[in-house]
Amino acid sequence: MTSSEDTLRALRAALLVSPDNLPLRQHLADTLMKLGQFEEAEQEYRLALSLMPENQFLQLNLASIFYQQGKNSQSIVLVENLLKSSDPPAFAHLLYARLLLHAGDATNAAAHFHIAVVLDPEMNDPMLAARLGITDAATHKISVPECRAPESKSPEYKIPEYELDVSNALEAPLEQPSIAFQDVGGMDAIKEEIRLKIVHPLAHPEIYQAYGQRIGGGVLMYGPPGCGKTYLARATAGEIKARFLSIGINDVLDMWLGSSEKNLRELFEQARRSKPCVLFFDEVDALAAKRTDMRFSSGRQIVNQFLAELDGVESPNDGILVLAATNAPWHLDSAFRRPGRFDRIMFVPPPDRHARVNILRILCRHKPVEDIDYDYLSKKTASFSGADLKAVVDLAVDRKLQAAIQQRIPKPLATKDFLAAIDLIHPSVTEWFATARNYATYANENGIYDDILRYLQLETKGKNKLF
Repeated sequence: MTSSEDTLRALRAALLVSPDNLPLRQHLADTLMKLGQFEEAEQEYRLALSLMPENQFLQLNLASIFYQQGKNSQSIVLVENLLKSSDPPAFAHLLYARLLLHAGDATNAAAHFHIAVVLDPEMNDPMLAARLGITDAATHKISVPECRAPESKSPEYKIPEYELDVSNALEAPLEQPSIAFQDVGGMDAIKEEIRLKIVHPLAHPEIYQAYGQRIGGGVLMYGPPGCGKTYLARATAGEIKARFLSIGINDVLDMWLGSSEKNLRELFEQARRSKPCVLFFDEVDALAAKRTDMRFSSGRQIVNQFLAELDGVESPNDGILVLAATNAPWHLDSAFRRPGRFDRIMFVPPPDRHARVNILRILCRHKPVEDIDYDYLSKKTASFSGADLKAVVDLAVDRKLQAAIQQRIPKPLATKDFLAAIDLIHPSVTEWFATARNYATYANENGIYDDILRYLQLETKGKNKLF
């Protein structure tokens, strides 16, 4: 038993005798947090706060625990409450900066970052500063003498002023993927939709011109994580031997007013210069969230710019296929579903039985195998996502490697090796469908989630065997 385990055991034993001992409870929570046991630490901090609700240190650590677990909404509530106090701690500003940056409000994130550093220079986080675009004193002249800790809500308190060198234009790395549709198991309906939008038009431009149809357009893919949306986007570029431009939230968002919109415009212009090009936005809901839910006008301006680029207001988008993926389509602004923007909205469910066979075959390609019963493995992995199937194969390979090293005799993978791995892995899509069911049942405006309902009806009849 390690010293950390001894400490936890001793603290828990002491708390059994004295459950209302705040210092002991706090010590246990702090120790659990340092060990990365966040769920248990959260429980202990909650118990400690029930003994002393106004303790700022406990509130701040609980907010930090929430942040570590991705519970950002709960963390924001605690931090904003702390910032309303007369003398909020510096770390509250630092944590708030991280939360604001995650929410897409880089401007206010930078302001709170600098407040934290002024209050306590040890709060300086070079990695966070880099994400906020503060990388070099020569190009980012920061005036902070006027920024001081507010003793109260003083009108004299000022946000630091910035001057930014934005001479360098944004360029994202272009890829030339080597994979194609044959490397993607299943998804036949989505593949055909993509073929109609860009594969066939490139092969038969005269036919599409005769019908007045342009080459390109937009396809939005949504569904549970790990079902191959990103992989299919990359394979699309490989299928037509086009360039692939993958865009994430960090490629667009910038702390400086107007820079995020400029970044988005430049990325579309880069794609137009590189056509045929597949422009892929992963987790697109981070850039295209509902404007009615946004607290800051900067986020709404990014959405407006995104819509303008999809419409091709200043430059046409012929030869560009805009693919986007999201796990949370209910957070997407409805304007993106208008015809001419994302013309097709495609549900990407977990692979069916036939697709699972294909995925397993692809994953086992170039691996030593013998007599694999892929059909039986497919039956045993009902409701597994593509990522879950990869985890099965990786685990089976790891165990086989371990045995080969011990026995010094490499042996091929057999069906039993995969079955043993399947017993240790559970489907990752269950939680997503629990959320999706609520939206599809109670917020299915214009039938946009009918595909989810149809899938769940098949599951209820036992054809999908999801739950």
